Amino acid sequence: MLKSDRTRQRILNTAAQEFRKRGYAGTKVNDIAFASNMRAASIYYYFESKDQIFEEVLEIGLKLVFDAVRKAVDAVPASSGHRARLQAAVEAHLRMLHEYGDYSSANIRNFGQTPEEIQLRQMEQRNAYGEYWRDLLAAARDAGALQDRANLSLLRMFLFGAMNWTLEWVKPGKMNSSELARELCRTMFDES
Repeated sequence: MLKSDRTRQRILNTAAQEFRKRGYAGTKVNDIAFASNMRAASIYYYFESKDQIFEEVLEIGLKLVFDAVRKAVDAVPASSGHRARLQAAVEAHLRMLHEYGDYSSANIRNFGQTPEEIQLRQMEQRNAYGEYWRDLLAAARDAGALQDRANLSLLRMFLFGAMNWTLEWVKPGKMNSSELARELCRTMFDES
């Protein structure tokens, strides 16, 4: 990796941390520069604006999660069933949230603060991820792995809320992503 690529990545990593801590509105390019041990003017060599940095942080956060979930689901043998596919998806989502928490959390916490033009550009990727989960849940319901009467839109949003909120309450070292996914799936999908 070239030095300029490493510097650019360091800026993005730092920006994700700053956006996570301070929010979109509360983060200035000077904050990112200071935390990166750079001058603000140097940041502009790599990025045109704070909005460009933020948009890339959003894209990275969602792309990492989406790619990991697809890969995990694709790796589950068809004979394992839909419940195994759902658990693999939940585990991958959680693992990426916790391993790349600054990017994911910046995305989750700040999307509503984002300027409308950035939100509109991000919606295609966000909608694709939501559709992926809708299809996954629909296939599980159609195969009898979920209740016939399950409202899939509500279930998907409830599941996202539960998974995404773990960034706030899960203490490092208490539960790994596999244990958390297993417990979350048991709670949400197993009938009493």
